[in-house]
Amino acid sequence: MQDEKKMKVKKGCVAVHVGLEGEDGGFQRFVIPISCLYHPLFKRLLDKTYEVYGYHSNGPLTLPCSVDDFLHLRWRIQRETSSSSHHHQHNNSNHQCHRSSSFPFSSC
Repeated sequence: MQDEKKMKVKKGCVAVHVGLEGEDGGFQRFVIPISCLYHPLFKRLLDKTYEVYGYHSNGPLTLPCSVDDFLHLRWRIQRETSSSSHHHQHNNSNHQCHRSSSFPFSSC
């Protein structure tokens, strides 16, 4: 637990714990861009988090899904973000709103 507190999270990112109780391997820590919290797919997971844990918790944000499901969600968000950013860059080179508001998970 002390080692986790020593691990700094890059500005603009948040650490989350992912896993299900009783799942082999326990919880795993991931660092994601805060902007991903606003993605519709991730919002559904946050709604589920509220149903399971409520708003008040001691410690990091714990997401009630398997690591495999989280990795799949992360992949889907990255794919949507990169395709919309790529499409946006070709059609609107003067505007960069997608690029500034959509960070890939790997940026943290």
